[in-house]
Amino acid sequence: MANEPIYLLAIESSCDDTAAAVLQNGKVLSNVVANQKIHSEFGGVIPELASRAHQQNIVPVVEMAIRKANIDKKQLNAIAFTQGPGLMGSLLVGSSFSKSLAYALNIPLIAVNHMHAHILAHFIDEDGYDKPNFPFLAMTISGGHTQIVKVNDFFNMEIIGETTDDAVGEAFDKSAKILGLPYPGGPLIDKFAKEGNPKAYKFTKPKVQGLNFSFSGLKTAILYFVQKNVAENPNFIEENLADICASIQHTIVEILMDKLKLAVTETGIKQVAIGGGVSANSGIRETLKSAEKKHGWQTFIPKFEYTTDNAAMIGIVGYHKFLSGKFENHAVTAKARIEF
Repeated sequence: MANEPIYLLAIESSCDDTAAAVLQNGKVLSNVVANQKIHSEFGGVIPELASRAHQQNIVPVVEMAIRKANIDKKQLNAIAFTQGPGLMGSLLVGSSFSKSLAYALNIPLIAVNHMHAHILAHFIDEDGYDKPNFPFLAMTISGGHTQIVKVNDFFNMEIIGETTDDAVGEAFDKSAKILGLPYPGGPLIDKFAKEGNPKAYKFTKPKVQGLNFSFSGLKTAILYFVQKNVAENPNFIEENLADICASIQHTIVEILMDKLKLAVTETGIKQVAIGGGVSANSGIRETLKSAEKKHGWQTFIPKFEYTTDNAAMIGIVGYHKFLSGKFENHAVTAKARIEF
């Protein structure tokens, strides 16, 4: 069956991006994402506004994905959708639409865990990108999650480390807010960090046992550091923005890498993959690449468009579930929190 053309429509609506993709077997034919700009005015995602925007976007986004794939919807073999985790109102739009369309076309329905999708995005057939072998270690880093996962198989994964408080993406965004940068601030810290000295300012790394992370203390330390220096020099931020951003980013990357090195030591697994929106960060990508030579790891970094929330990653999980016959009946429900 794997050699037959299997056409799968995937839908992602866990947060504020409405996304649809069409895959033929493991290859992406189209990957469409509609962003919601309105949330930048509020400094964060407003759940009610997000779900309304999904309702407006989902039909044109799905239509565009099918048109770009150059297929007819009657050729679809299955529909995969994000079941969770995420914002309940947003998830309901995607799951309701997927169930309705699958019912209308009389094709199977496949539920996907959003966090599994970030990890398995590495298995999309993409020229120039290698796929990890099982078992491998995956670090999922996003606005809502920071996890180290031991991936034994497509459907056998074990979280061996996670954040005890804030996620790494939240740490980036909140640090940016302290500096007066607009939301989402993480990419702006990355941008300014490229021009700065990463050793200009030293922030204490939190001491957390085992493979777990903590970022709330770092965020507080950055707040006090900025307040103290601005009190002495009102222009401190604008005069030193690049150095501050570079120092913050350097500290966060070091925290992540320290735990990743410990995970490799404890498991003996030297294949390391990253996923999630924060894996688009250039500092993390460069440090991980240099770890290949430094520590003898084999590292896997997904194509940029598969790092942030997108439907292609939902589709690749859906494809492997299709091959295994892991389908849902139409009583399946969206879940804001979902077992890993």
